[in-house]
Amino acid sequence: MSSLASETRRKCFISYHHADEAEVEQFIQTFDHDGDVLIARGIGASMSGEIIGSSNGDYIKSKIREKYLRDTTVTVVLVGQETWGRKFVDWEIGASLRNTATASASGLLAITLPSAANYVGKQLPARVDDNVSGEDGYARWWKYPTTTAGLANIIEIAYLARTVKSGLRNNIRPLRMRNA
Repeated sequence: MSSLASETRRKCFISYHHADEAEVEQFIQTFDHDGDVLIARGIGASMSGEIIGSSNGDYIKSKIREKYLRDTTVTVVLVGQETWGRKFVDWEIGASLRNTATASASGLLAITLPSAANYVGKQLPARVDDNVSGEDGYARWWKYPTTTAGLANIIEIAYLARTVKSGLRNNIRPLRMRNA
């Protein structure tokens, strides 16, 4: 793999299913706190009630973008065994792929968590899958990185796709309104 990584630490929104929180914390510790590869952002358990109570997809995406994603440039979806079916993960991805007056759509990448690496039924959230087409799509699905340079490289690929592959971005799927 060629080294596209820059010296710039990208602000990355980390999207994940809460059941994988221990692995996500380890990822952030390894690659943000210890490795200085990215600046991790996320919602955690505090998504506002006004967003959760709405069924208007455009409103939900705009509010998540405004409140939680406004200064991020890449969204990293950490894929566990049940991530594909979580409505909040879908909402975060939908908001990430949205252009607004104050922020461009984020680059998008998915990384399989170690606990799901050998899980036979693993799958991407549908909205990520809509954007993955091998190396040719807007987004890519990666194995868990083994080095900081490897993660920096895939983040940079996603960051560059924001402009180079913007025409391939697919965000037309209705938002998931319940967990699978």
